[in-house]
Amino acid sequence: MKKSLLLLLLAVLPLHAEVKVPSFFSDHAVLQKAEAVPIWGTAAPGEAVEVSLGDAKASATAGSDGKWKALLNLKDSAPGPFTLTVSGPANKVTAEDVLVGQVWLCSGQSNMDLELKVTQNAQEEIAASANPQLRVFKVARNPVAKPQDDCKGSWVLAGPQDSGNFSAVAYYFGKEVQRVLKEPVGLVNSSVGGTPVEAWTSQEALDQDPELKAYCHKLLAANAAFPALQKEFAQKYQAWAAANGRQDTPAPAEGFAAPGAPAEGWTKVTLPGPLTGLPANGAFWVRRSIEIPPGKEERDFALNLGGINGFETVYWNGKKIGDMTPEKPGSTPSDARQYVVRKADLKPSNVLAIRIFVPSGEAALGDKRQPFLCRSQDYSIPLAGEWEAKAEKELPALAAGAEPMPAAPAKAPAPQLLPAYLYNGMIAPLIPMALRGAIWYQGENNAGRAYAYRTAFPTLINDWRKRWSEGDFPFYWCQLANYQARGAQPEESRWAELREAQTLTLALPNTGQAVLIDLGETGDIHPRNKKDAGLRLAAIALAQSYGQQVPFSGPVYDSMKVEGNAVRIHFKNAEGLAARPLPDSYPERTGSPKMIPVTRQSPGGELDGFALAGADKKWHWADAAKIEGENVVLSSAAVPQPVAVRYDWANNPQGNLYNAAGFPAVPFRTDDFPLVTKNAK
Repeated sequence: MKKSLLLLLLAVLPLHAEVKVPSFFSDHAVLQKAEAVPIWGTAAPGEAVEVSLGDAKASATAGSDGKWKALLNLKDSAPGPFTLTVSGPANKVTAEDVLVGQVWLCSGQSNMDLELKVTQNAQEEIAASANPQLRVFKVARNPVAKPQDDCKGSWVLAGPQDSGNFSAVAYYFGKEVQRVLKEPVGLVNSSVGGTPVEAWTSQEALDQDPELKAYCHKLLAANAAFPALQKEFAQKYQAWAAANGRQDTPAPAEGFAAPGAPAEGWTKVTLPGPLTGLPANGAFWVRRSIEIPPGKEERDFALNLGGINGFETVYWNGKKIGDMTPEKPGSTPSDARQYVVRKADLKPSNVLAIRIFVPSGEAALGDKRQPFLCRSQDYSIPLAGEWEAKAEKELPALAAGAEPMPAAPAKAPAPQLLPAYLYNGMIAPLIPMALRGAIWYQGENNAGRAYAYRTAFPTLINDWRKRWSEGDFPFYWCQLANYQARGAQPEESRWAELREAQTLTLALPNTGQAVLIDLGETGDIHPRNKKDAGLRLAAIALAQSYGQQVPFSGPVYDSMKVEGNAVRIHFKNAEGLAARPLPDSYPERTGSPKMIPVTRQSPGGELDGFALAGADKKWHWADAAKIEGENVVLSSAAVPQPVAVRYDWANNPQGNLYNAAGFPAVPFRTDDFPLVTKNAK
């Protein structure tokens, strides 16, 4: 009887779940100064939740799914600091030292993620970076198949201890906005290197365009099918190996991989390439010493080994750091192998040893078409050159008439490359956080499909705006910087086509583009001058979002007029058009002693970077390019009847046209000739 009564009482008493909020409502947060700032989380269905920040208060009731959202009016709020309090019947959640100011989402790939500590003048900037009004929330990397409600991360104040880990572009952008507005600035950095725009866009939005849908579902189908294909390959391989005496029985690794392993019996080989002088099939070892520069042991780095014919195990100072087996993906020779060496395992002098089991084909390591080096964000060590090699076990040739080794399936795309995966894990959890706007630096990964970026990039912007339900909030981006070897003649360029796709996206309302065509580096896809990139983005935001009277754009193509054998190009934003002097040479990359000489493209004029074409669609540098007011007048003896003009249309162009405000001219073309990425779907 007593037991039944107790059960009845438990059934009618209200049950309370703990109130929870996402990770960015935590200590040191910055909230947007706005009229309706969402604070949200979970609680028991039907439970009442109270939210307060200073004098601002709001309440909400959890729905049947346990989710609730309250809106704080912070339009007239002081900067703080405040305590954010979220209370429910069962518990109370607080966040201390919360400020109210300007919040910007900072997203993209590696050039957005590049840390301040590896950029130009980093040491001096970090030492002087103490600024409690500038804060960063770094969203932890999380590519996943389904949208998430929360992410990992914490707010960090700018200062010598932490600023070095901030996104450099975001830091300089936020620092300038904070300096001018005298308000707190919060930067939410959600970026991952080597990622396409489609990974940051919701699947629903991608499916609205037929070509994007077809491309993305092809990747998703390959990803879904891969586990079964890999399992089937492993089974076929093991059966083949048993039938042909190809089972692998490794010897103890210590005799080969340890730093003090015996030196006898090793031969010299030059890699990347085949293991010349060793048997064709069997188990082989290669090793070499690697010296880490002083001060560079503080971060993980990648071993880029290129393709390997066979199955390998990689050792660092005798410690196994990874392997590739028939049961793992990426076991075809064409798949580039990459392993991570943790900073805890780095020493001034190290030994890299690799065991390669080659059941069929020729023993080889690396490929001249793929990276073959140790690489971190701020340095690299070439692995090409002399190695030591030794055979552990030789296998006899396959018997005449034996079945060939089964072919491994093509490797599935990495999770961060899959459509919507980064949106699901790193953007969806942020919605509906109140934002002032977003800055974006991405496109390198999409350059091979630059024409499709005309659709994919606006799709992302419209998707984010729709999901935030804050209207056309500001969205500003960095146009791709110059990169790779500079061509001697006018050339077609996927990077130029990607830049054009970015420029065309300015047709969307409340957008802006920071042109970086003069900030790149021939030998580094990650330009180290991130200060000017951040400042150019900040100039756009200050002018367009905050009404500051500051210049923010370089000369923009307006119109073209043919005048006999010459062409007159008129520009907007052209006050004080000027030809910036070209240097005699420039470094291949920041810190490199290699200097690349500059050869003038238009020695008869003051401007470089302009090319003309006639009806034959063949491009020639302008013999002369001169400034006349807000115009540039061009001509070329090789093009007596010009029909089209291009400016800075190259991977790494040499244009030197600026306006009085010091901004470079936006690359452009006047033609509608076929593009090299038009059919790259």
